[in-house]
Amino acid sequence: MELRVAGAQLPVTNDVATNLQAIVRAIDFAAAEHAEILLTPEGSLSGYTPHFDTEEVTNALEQVLEKAKSAKVGLALGTCFVEPKDGLCYNQIRFYSPKGVYLGFHSKTLTCGTMTEPSFGEINDYTVQPLQTYTFQKIPVGGLICNDLWANPSCTPKPDPHLTHQLAERGVRVLFHAVNGGRDGSSLSAVHWHFHESNLRLRTRASKLWTVTVDNCLPLDLPCSAPSGVLNPEGEWVVQAPPIGEQFFAHTLEISLETG
Repeated sequence: MELRVAGAQLPVTNDVATNLQAIVRAIDFAAAEHAEILLTPEGSLSGYTPHFDTEEVTNALEQVLEKAKSAKVGLALGTCFVEPKDGLCYNQIRFYSPKGVYLGFHSKTLTCGTMTEPSFGEINDYTVQPLQTYTFQKIPVGGLICNDLWANPSCTPKPDPHLTHQLAERGVRVLFHAVNGGRDGSSLSAVHWHFHESNLRLRTRASKLWTVTVDNCLPLDLPCSAPSGVLNPEGEWVVQAPPIGEQFFAHTLEISLETG
């Protein structure tokens, strides 16, 4: 089977209106490329923060969905969101079909925190739901958010549950990975880049699935914390975006649904 995917390496700010404009640009690109689904970075609509205006984000989400449905582009949309069903805040990838049908959300599972007890950081800001899988255009897909994939030992107070492998064991053939990593241009930032890329390649290869990944590109004059692009089931880049600034890409995946 084939699945045409698009990815958007976007500048993620704490201004919802600015983020909305960036996502609209990405949808226009995806539609022009005849992509069936678009991936955006972690927190790309709300900002990477639990402190946002819930009504403003909800209204912006409605605009994104109207735009994507009109363009016939499905979404793997990174945003923080307060779920009406329980009133709790989740760091999500929200999945929608090209017809605008809501498929569900992945919540960031390896939320970052300190190694102290009790742990401090976003581990106290976001709620976590059990790992989910989804069917998009008859293809089993899944989502992971940033640290979910690489379990950075400097900010992972929980044991590494190897979520990529768990998704593969559940039959997922395409992984959508939304990232919002920090960077400051230091030598340590370069270490993070290599750590992130190595984990992307090795875990993709070990799990034998396709990985589509995008990062936040702010600050615009510094390389991202991780590569944006598409990895094939052998862990090789078939598309990799330039590491600085807003970038878009599209690629057609050749997917085998056979297992074993």
